[in-house]
Amino acid sequence: MGKKGQVSLEFLFVFAILLILLAYSVKNTTFQQGSQSIETLRVQIALEEKELANTISEAISQVYSQGPGSKTTAYVKLVYLRKPDYLEKVWGVTDPVIFITYGQPLNDGNGTYVMVLNGNKTTEVILTGGNKNAFWTRALYQRDLVRDKDVWDGSSASVDFGTGATTVYGLRLNPSEIPPTIKIVVEWNPDLPNSWAFNSTAGELMININPGG
Repeated sequence: MGKKGQVSLEFLFVFAILLILLAYSVKNTTFQQGSQSIETLRVQIALEEKELANTISEAISQVYSQGPGSKTTAYVKLVYLRKPDYLEKVWGVTDPVIFITYGQPLNDGNGTYVMVLNGNKTTEVILTGGNKNAFWTRALYQRDLVRDKDVWDGSSASVDFGTGATTVYGLRLNPSEIPPTIKIVVEWNPDLPNSWAFNSTAGELMININPGG
């Protein structure tokens, strides 16, 4: 084979490799269901849900352990939970909502829930396994607030923990309105009731705990 023919074969080989790499790149970019990228994205979203729940519970535990009048501030950086299209592709939901509440799952104690809701529809809450769409982190403050609508200013969601649809109360956050960094402020003001509020403009989640109120 002449030199010219050898160059042509080498060119075709390199071209074929480039086509394979391009196809893989497009698959990764579009996050096709079942691809490695969609599974990686699922893990990244789950890690952010867990980090948010952990940070809130740790801040509440710190304030509770210090007693009345105490206050603390924590920060959480989010990327993937702020992308509605990512949540739709990973969880198969429409009009995704980040839902945060505080309570007791299966009599294990109290703590912070962070979950992805399917808009205003009833969402099946999965807390274990590879397909879990919700995270719960224990905190020292023992107060079940999921049924207390006054704490959440009436904000609610329809969820199914495996025993049928039920209404729980908590904060509904629009992913596109969540800032890159959430400032979490927790205090124990005995003159104020238990309260949770999220200011999307300021990027602040403000929590007051009151064990006696």
